[in-house]
Amino acid sequence: MQQDLPPSLPRPDAESAAHSERTAAYIREHIEAAGGSISFAEFMHHALYAPGLGYYTAGTTKFGEEGDYVTAPEVSAVFGRVLARQCAEVLGQVTSGAILEYGAGSGKLAVDMLERLEELNALPSEYLILEVSPDLRERQRALIDERLPRLAKRVSWVDSVPDRHRGVLVANEVLDSMPVERFVRRDTGVMQLRVEADDGTFGVIEAPAPEILSQFVAGIERYLGRPLPDGYLSEVCLAVPPWIGGMAAALREGMAFLFDYGVSRREYYAPDRNRGWLRCHFRHHAHDDPLILPGVQDLTAWVDFTSVASSAVAQGLDVAGYSAQAQFLMAGGLDAEMQDFGGLSTKEQLELSRQVKTLTLPGEMGERFKCIALRKGSIATPTAFNFADRTHTL
Repeated sequence: MQQDLPPSLPRPDAESAAHSERTAAYIREHIEAAGGSISFAEFMHHALYAPGLGYYTAGTTKFGEEGDYVTAPEVSAVFGRVLARQCAEVLGQVTSGAILEYGAGSGKLAVDMLERLEELNALPSEYLILEVSPDLRERQRALIDERLPRLAKRVSWVDSVPDRHRGVLVANEVLDSMPVERFVRRDTGVMQLRVEADDGTFGVIEAPAPEILSQFVAGIERYLGRPLPDGYLSEVCLAVPPWIGGMAAALREGMAFLFDYGVSRREYYAPDRNRGWLRCHFRHHAHDDPLILPGVQDLTAWVDFTSVASSAVAQGLDVAGYSAQAQFLMAGGLDAEMQDFGGLSTKEQLELSRQVKTLTLPGEMGERFKCIALRKGSIATPTAFNFADRTHTL
């Protein structure tokens, strides 16, 4: 049974609607097997990653104009070219350094970075991609074969981060796609939001939070120095600490660059953010109902970068820098990547200007998106953090 859709959303086509219903049926089976309800994190996991059905595991178009959202690499090659400069700085300090990209999307970031690294004479020993979606793996492979046939043999796909990795780790919009727990703070304690299927449609109920969630919320309140008020609804991502732990264990020496939309903990749990940070994306329409269109809409939550930083430090990593995407790009070599601007046609200049504005303006991606760099070993701080570093806010 289809959930009612808000009138502001476009209607899914027949194929998408049928796929969503198959995904919903899969989730309903798990709810029934669990005794009538599952945590929101479990619901989000199934909606995004159910084998052959989830948003990221089914073969649907996700990026660009035909998809549901646009990522920085899809906006402009400038993003990848500036990031390549920072990777070159790290690779120059590591023997036989490699790059591993988590969740490479369409593959465009890999192409843009490898092209620029080749120009800089700073190619990694290998470029590894960790991708959970079989469909996206094939799309990435096809794009790399088309655009970079001379470097295709340098690229390979892995199922986990290799042990004793030396070099660079890159994750662009990976953290926001990790399933989150949703909770409500009550005067009587922390309540977990769970999903049930009443008469075939999904709904939300409250239940006493498990100990791990209650303790996580207690840690947030200790950090803030105040309790969250009664009725305060928000999210926590319990997957971040173990994910960072796995990264730290695998990284022998080098730097991880993590990009995503997010804020510090004090901003994340500010009094006026009492409905949380969860967002849904369908055909370039953003809304706040995660229970509709399972399998064909993206579910995402802004990132608590304080959680990322504290998890990293606890696992033996050092926070090398934290800044807004605009400052990262401008300090990291954006001006150098624009030096041929005068030689472009008027049409090309206008298009490049539009792209750079999207990446850097506060009302676009420039302020909402952040980069945090995590370091292991005696690697110099990347030049992209030479000004406007916000590590002190975490």
